[in-house]
Amino acid sequence: MEPSNLDVWHMRRALELAERGRGHVEPNPMVGCVIAQGAEIIGQGWHRKFGGPHAEIEALQIAGASDTGARAAGATMYVTLEPCCHQGKTPPCSRAVIAAGIRRVVVAQRDPFPQVDGGGLAELEAAGIETDVGVLQDEARRLNGPYLKLLETGRPWVIAKWAMTLDGKTASRTGSSQWISGGKSREVVHVLRGRVDAIVVGRETARCDDPSLTVRPPGPRTPLRVVVDTRAALDPQSQLVRTAGEVPVLVAAGAEAPETHRRRLTDAGCEVFVCPGESHADRLVALLDELGRRRLTNVLVEGGGRLVGSLLDGGQIDEVHVFIAPKLVGGAEATTPVAGVGLETIAQSLTLDAPKIQQIGPDMYIQGRVVRPV
Repeated sequence: MEPSNLDVWHMRRALELAERGRGHVEPNPMVGCVIAQGAEIIGQGWHRKFGGPHAEIEALQIAGASDTGARAAGATMYVTLEPCCHQGKTPPCSRAVIAAGIRRVVVAQRDPFPQVDGGGLAELEAAGIETDVGVLQDEARRLNGPYLKLLETGRPWVIAKWAMTLDGKTASRTGSSQWISGGKSREVVHVLRGRVDAIVVGRETARCDDPSLTVRPPGPRTPLRVVVDTRAALDPQSQLVRTAGEVPVLVAAGAEAPETHRRRLTDAGCEVFVCPGESHADRLVALLDELGRRRLTNVLVEGGGRLVGSLLDGGQIDEVHVFIAPKLVGGAEATTPVAGVGLETIAQSLTLDAPKIQQIGPDMYIQGRVVRPV
């Protein structure tokens, strides 16, 4: 049965609220909630931070359920994800919903988290509460794509970001790369950095650019800085190593990395993770598996071309953010943003799902999720 216009309208508002938790709640999902009597919204909320009250609890408190429950009793709750039914960092939401006297609960999607996975809905139904599932489900799944990927695959959501000239260069033939994009674009990058769990670069980017990979000004998250460096040869005088005591640095090395290199970095405050696997591709997958074990939800890959190309070849990139500056550099030997093997035909090209395109100062900013041919 098609959802009513009223159900869609309230659920869309709940999804808007959920979005406000981006960067604050991971590895938890973003969740929004609206409580309504007909068209009137009497309570609303969202999951604001990891370990804090869930969206349903916020909405119930606003609706007055924490006092008499009079306004919430008999109302309809719209929530973007199935209410939890287990004791985690907070009590079960399902019991609070039942206690408040909610008559009907409309859910965008079930929560595949093993300790929920239909259990919350079952508790509500056992208490006589009417439930409807699937209103704006596609939108809800899109919102929590990173959370769902981490649950389903054990790996984080991989976002590739680069800035390039109009002719597709990320550096000149001499290696000059600062600055391709304008100041406004770099401000957007820092906002993006501030909501991810890790920033990943390759050995050459660390060597040539000597980046700090910090967030300025600080955002809701302080991302782990990761350098993919087979021989653990990161310069001890680099900005990354010199600031490892302030913001963590992980060097993803291969088994062939000399022990002296590893010890030099660990003595300087870095962590060295030896990636198992024979090939570069295998080791990248092992690194993503390790980041997933640490419950990192979103990682931002900032280059270089070999690293981005290897991840793209392996089907590991989920989203891209690209800044295109109105500049021409030229040069057959100038650096391009995506190397690797690449695809054989244009027909095999990966596309972006509903890409967003906007002008940021003089630059064009394109972002979107990667769609792979079926």
